[in-house]
Amino acid sequence: MELKPGDVVILKSGGHPVTVAEVHDQAIVCIWMGEEGDLFRETLPLAVLELARIDDSDDEEEGDEEDEAEDEDEEQLEKSKVA
Repeated sequence: MELKPGDVVILKSGGHPVTVAEVHDQAIVCIWMGEEGDLFRETLPLAVLELARIDDSDDEEEGDEEDEAEDEDEEQLEKSKVA
């Protein structure tokens, strides 16, 4: 598995996603933010990590809602110009 800084990985045994900060021969330096905003950094063996699957569907839904709001604003602006 080829990893690079910026990739998001997770322990094969489960847990929260973490970000790859550095890649060494068989070790990966990972960073993540704790629940209270603390930054953690840990070096883990490559063998215990796998790429995390990121679900972008939430982002797409938010984008659709923003597009709809922009369309409504434009319609109201056009109506105010006509009146």
